[in-house]
Amino acid sequence: MIGTLAHAAPYVGYVYPNETDIPWGVLIVIYPYITGLVAGAFIVSSLYHVFGMAQFRPVARFALLTAVSFMFFVPVPLLFHLGNPQRAFNAVLTPHWTSAMAAFSYVAGFYICLLLLEIWFAFRADIVALSKTTSGLLRTVYRVITLGSDDVSPRSLAIDHKFAFLLAMIGIPAAGGLHGYVGFLFGSVKAREWWSSDLMPVIFLLSAIVSGIGLLIVLYVAYSKFRKVQVDDDCMKGLARTMWAFLLVVLVMEVLELLEMFYKGLEGIDMVRRLIQGPIWFSMLIQWGGSIGVLAILTALIVFKTKGKSLVTWLTVSGLAMMVAVLAMRWNVVIGGQELSKTMKGLLTYYPEVFGQDGLLVVAFIFTCPFIVLWLTTRLLSPWEPEGPTPPKTRQPEPRWPWTISPRVSKPPRNPPKTSRNPRSPRSRA
Repeated sequence: MIGTLAHAAPYVGYVYPNETDIPWGVLIVIYPYITGLVAGAFIVSSLYHVFGMAQFRPVARFALLTAVSFMFFVPVPLLFHLGNPQRAFNAVLTPHWTSAMAAFSYVAGFYICLLLLEIWFAFRADIVALSKTTSGLLRTVYRVITLGSDDVSPRSLAIDHKFAFLLAMIGIPAAGGLHGYVGFLFGSVKAREWWSSDLMPVIFLLSAIVSGIGLLIVLYVAYSKFRKVQVDDDCMKGLARTMWAFLLVVLVMEVLELLEMFYKGLEGIDMVRRLIQGPIWFSMLIQWGGSIGVLAILTALIVFKTKGKSLVTWLTVSGLAMMVAVLAMRWNVVIGGQELSKTMKGLLTYYPEVFGQDGLLVVAFIFTCPFIVLWLTTRLLSPWEPEGPTPPKTRQPEPRWPWTISPRVSKPPRNPPKTSRNPRSPRSRA
């Protein structure tokens, strides 16, 4: 009781006594945020492996490693929040099939297995080569990772490519389900006017892709500077266009959600307005100001065809700003929904702890761990192409689809008839 009163949130108006202790804190904020980074990084990788967009080739394999490094830590905030993490296995062993939370363990487990399989097929040739060129403990590690498959013939590599392509295709809807599930979880809570929205799963998914692209831009530029190699302009332009497209759709969806909420004029809408103007006004400013600012920067970069150092600098700033804006959006959804009292006549204010189980230091530690794992993973499996002279760009042939009909061109005869030289012909007389 004393601990509950010590962490009681201040409030204005009329609230229920049990609402002063906000149960979902910053750990639940960071959970959907990390999940979104995974989904965004995987989508960028699939744009190359599935849709064949060659401009994403420099970051395709790196995006896979980024996705799996962050995916390992997706359930960690939930386990810290539980207090007794060993109880999490009860949801796996005795599942409740009508519960969306119980389904998360199966969705997350399936997605981790899918990512590991795709990485194995994408890096198998490199793993086999490293198992033969390294020595000591690393050689043993690489031999174990090969799983006894050391055939790198063209036919075997073609089979690897087909399996990687198939897994990437399966991973696209799996990524959508992984993060759309979080939006579905919040959107299905009818008791919270701030959460109950049919557009919540779509907004969560699209904003996740935008934040993942922003993370990938920042990491790609940082790794390029560290390796002292030039950043690929075509890749950066492709990332800018992709982030611009998804960001535009996200902003339209969020505007529609707010317009629908206020147009309905349901009971308690006045308190929703006071919530936006009160406890979450600063995070709303970061979310909307950052998103609109990034959209303006990306529009200018695309319209004026910026390249070189200016493109890299402004795109890196946009990526960082987008990550902060999406984090503010997660705060507004998770914390803002709990700051709105169920009485619809009161507001609470949440102040996060610095220390403790649900404190900011724990969140900072959890969010730092994926970057460390990513650095170790890139040391074990290099996702970068070997350095060397850049081959000249040649014009790629147009794709030949199965339903296209190639025009028939008459071929010249192999043995053309010889012209007779008749001295009596008019031409010879002339």
